Amino acid sequence: MRIRKYDFDYSRRAFLDKAARGVGTLGVTAPMWSVAAQSGEISKAYPDELMSIEMFTKGKIKTGDYIDANNVDVVKDLLDPIQYENLKNQKRRIKIVPTTRDITSMYNQDHLEATLRNKGRAKWDADGNLVADNGENWLGGVPFMEPKEAKEALANITMSWGRHNFSIYAIPEASISPDGSIGYDREFIWAELQCQARADGKVFNNRKDLLRLQSIWFTRPNDVKGSSFLSIWYYDQRKFPDLYGYFPAFKRVRQFPTNQRFEPVVPGMTFFLSDAWSSGDPMLTWGNYKMIERKPHLAPVSENWQGDAPNWEKKVHGGGRNLTFYDTYFQLVPECVVFETEPTGYPRAPVGKKRVWIDTRNNMYNSSITFDRRGQVWKSFETGSGRQQKGTYVHKNVDGTPAWSWDYCHVHDIQSNRMTRIYHAQRSPAGYKSEYDPSYDFYNQYLTPSAIARLGQ
Repeated sequence: MRIRKYDFDYSRRAFLDKAARGVGTLGVTAPMWSVAAQSGEISKAYPDELMSIEMFTKGKIKTGDYIDANNVDVVKDLLDPIQYENLKNQKRRIKIVPTTRDITSMYNQDHLEATLRNKGRAKWDADGNLVADNGENWLGGVPFMEPKEAKEALANITMSWGRHNFSIYAIPEASISPDGSIGYDREFIWAELQCQARADGKVFNNRKDLLRLQSIWFTRPNDVKGSSFLSIWYYDQRKFPDLYGYFPAFKRVRQFPTNQRFEPVVPGMTFFLSDAWSSGDPMLTWGNYKMIERKPHLAPVSENWQGDAPNWEKKVHGGGRNLTFYDTYFQLVPECVVFETEPTGYPRAPVGKKRVWIDTRNNMYNSSITFDRRGQVWKSFETGSGRQQKGTYVHKNVDGTPAWSWDYCHVHDIQSNRMTRIYHAQRSPAGYKSEYDPSYDFYNQYLTPSAIARLGQ
């Protein structure tokens, strides 16, 4: 009989001890980044029980198995509460894939290089904003590779959403009614430009006052076609973004109040501006940050990209009419940090707090839950991500390296049982295609007030 030195109870005690002491070093048996720096492989940083779902569950679940209502209680503590409800009572299933050991596959290469180049240089200025050790705005990459507090964990996703300098995504969207039927079937395009905190360390158009520009426009059906929005984020995270919108019926661009961020983007959607990347609002308009725990977790962080399917289309299942959930692939994440924060800058916000799960291997979120003002679980924002490579099918960055990106989102309002699901498609019938850092003038084409008026016509 083999007596394991580092069993699950040891790992659990180690996580509890680190959380209690506010220790930021990742790993259990050895510091993760010290191990990864040698080969990119993290196996020596965690015991076998945190790298294998079979060992973790004592053989009850193995790689290749499906988790559904029959066995979900075995891993209940590894899921967020809405995922558990979906699996237990709404006919959802997820397939288990191996734990990723090579963390270089969990980044875009240039973003990882910027992360390592700028390691240890992030700090907070007197106003609470993120800066580098030389007093300049953040230089690019993940600022806090080993987050010690909740605010650091949130900064890792807020400062660069898609982890490309420029991204454009074609996105089919289906909003599911409580009975499981499709209430809305739409498509929109999402464009995102980092003005700062870029992998190349540059400042776009010398706009040191801005963090990012982001636009969205709908291409179908006709009742929303042409509706478009532009959000201009300031680097100062105390400031609300400027929000502009264009509606074809009015034939003009108008500016909207931006503190109303907890409403559907268009009717029937459960997705709010505040939800984007689990960090859809400026950091300093939220507060009361709390690091809740460090723990293993199940998450969709690899093998979800369907590059061999027409238009990267995803299959669906579950719910009232087998249309509610995408087929998804989850793995055992050896270490997640879980934190909470409250919308302190929004007196009328219907949200009481948000809880976010962050994978410490790449410091990207994989799930978040919002609670209403009564403290009841309200809505989930689950995102699948990973390298866009499947067999011989590869979506590449402009430098020829395989791209990393998000793949799908489930936004489930558990109180009304309404779901909005979206996925990252290859192209839109309207003529747009998903790509990163193209050579054309994407700023003037997609990310100005005049651009959204033109896109809406």
